[in-house]
Amino acid sequence: MSKIQEEISIRGGDRQELLELLIEVQSKFGYLSGELLVEIAKSLGLSVSEVYGVATFYSFLSAKPQGKNVIRVCKSVPCFLKSSQLIIESLKKELRIKPGETTPDSRFSFELTNCIGVCDKAPAMMINHDVYGDLDPGKISEILAGYK
Repeated sequence: MSKIQEEISIRGGDRQELLELLIEVQSKFGYLSGELLVEIAKSLGLSVSEVYGVATFYSFLSAKPQGKNVIRVCKSVPCFLKSSQLIIESLKKELRIKPGETTPDSRFSFELTNCIGVCDKAPAMMINHDVYGDLDPGKISEILAGYK
């Protein structure tokens, strides 16, 4: 029995728990590889496309390896209106990568995401589980220095 099958049988997993299971599996393995998605689909009796669809719909799940620190910049309307594009450009310059990429040393992955729930602090971003708001380009270097 595989690790995924053990996890599902222990939890009594079914279709309704797919998202929770994907989050747990990503937490354990770092990302949701094709092999893991196939195994989850088989274990739950779902098609691989159903599982892949859920895994790629949610921006906090990843079907590819991520860096040690995942930076997620909010691209929702409040952040956009508060110049989140300046934050994105600052991160591109500082990290020398574009959204959707990982630095060559695998220290940072850079993603754009929908609302992270801190619209009152727009523009905002998350690094791993840490939230940073009221950003301006000058704060980016200082924030990233804490993760190097």
